[in-house]
Amino acid sequence: MSEEVEVSAPRTRNRWGEGDRLRGEILDAASRLLSELGGEDGLTIRGVARAVGIAPASIYQHFTDRSALVEGLVEYEFARLRAAMEAAEASEDPDDAMGRVRALVHAYCQFAMDNPGHYRLMTANGATRSSIEARPTASLPGIVDLLSAGFARCDAAGHALRVPAERAGVLAFVCAHGRVALFHNSPRRASAATVLPFVDELVSLVFA
Repeated sequence: MSEEVEVSAPRTRNRWGEGDRLRGEILDAASRLLSELGGEDGLTIRGVARAVGIAPASIYQHFTDRSALVEGLVEYEFARLRAAMEAAEASEDPDDAMGRVRALVHAYCQFAMDNPGHYRLMTANGATRSSIEARPTASLPGIVDLLSAGFARCDAAGHALRVPAERAGVLAFVCAHGRVALFHNSPRRASAATVLPFVDELVSLVFA
């Protein structure tokens, strides 16, 4: 697949201690390329370097190979998803626990529908754990934890659940993930307007 992507102008060399900024710029460029290429198959070290405006060797200072770059990109995308969900939740009335949960689920679905290539990469690759005990927030389990916490707040606010909050979070994730998968695979892709009411209806079944 050809890499017909916009090439950034040569960037100014980072000052000492600004390596983290370059790492962020690399991941941001890789994310933009993923959108333009439609998937990770066309993502290359050379293409990302050209988009950032640096030499490929500069990327190897942060990512040992393409696999490490993809792993870093997966974590980066999960962080973007989590930030979108948290922002949507924060936009709701703090006292409206159920509204905050709906906002979380809606933001999840919207991100997945708006970023199909990113979402495929995220759900196909998951996230690498440093240990069995580790549960990174930038991962699918971290997203489920975010939903579970929202349901726990609902329960505490007097909105009784049919199942424990942790299981409610899993059910909400499975509901959203499955509905988005149908959306992406439908030959006659429906409007997002049909997806959100559907997940609302299923999530409502979690409540007693």
